[in-house]
Amino acid sequence: MPRIYYRAADIGGLKISYREAGQQDAPTLLLLHGFPTAGHMFRDLIPLLADSFHLVAPDLPGFGQSDLPPRDKFKYSFENLADVIDRFTEVVGLKRYAMYIFDYGAPVGLRIALKHPERVSAIVSQNGNAYEEGLSDGWNPIRAYWENPSQANRNALRVFLKPETTVWQYTHGVSDATTVSPDGYSLADRTYAESRSAGRGRIHFALDNYYISDFR
Repeated sequence: MPRIYYRAADIGGLKISYREAGQQDAPTLLLLHGFPTAGHMFRDLIPLLADSFHLVAPDLPGFGQSDLPPRDKFKYSFENLADVIDRFTEVVGLKRYAMYIFDYGAPVGLRIALKHPERVSAIVSQNGNAYEEGLSDGWNPIRAYWENPSQANRNALRVFLKPETTVWQYTHGVSDATTVSPDGYSLADRTYAESRSAGRGRIHFALDNYYISDFR
């Protein structure tokens, strides 16, 4: 079993936690997670690839074990998240790398690729949208909030942070839900519960609102 290291980098005073495995002289693969999860989502993939790749899986700001700075001190936009992860790659010494982008990781990774195309050797995209047409009807409540950020439309989005919605995101479309480990969605729910007073839910509202800047 390949050894996985659990580390943290200081990015301008912001702690970014990350998982790392594989030999550093092997081709590097930067793993960028989605919502509602963290680098933890790659826990089963990393051991399968560590013999062939140098793997780095950071927790985005506000996710997992990374810092959750207050909104009055940190702008929760995908542009800003991309800037943090871009600087993260420099701090941990990633010169050239491929990207695996998933969900929220897509608008982060694609911005980095546009800024530094010479550093990115390949992009693997799973559930990663770069255009509004790629969003299903399930995004209609969020579209309504984009068009009219009223309190009523904001309240309608709270369903996305409910425990049962988190479970649905992990199990929807799976033929046998008993094959899905509860570790992932249980960890996400516990993290949200512990950090609700710190505003993590408001952060995800902010990110969903900023999502529109990626498509229009």
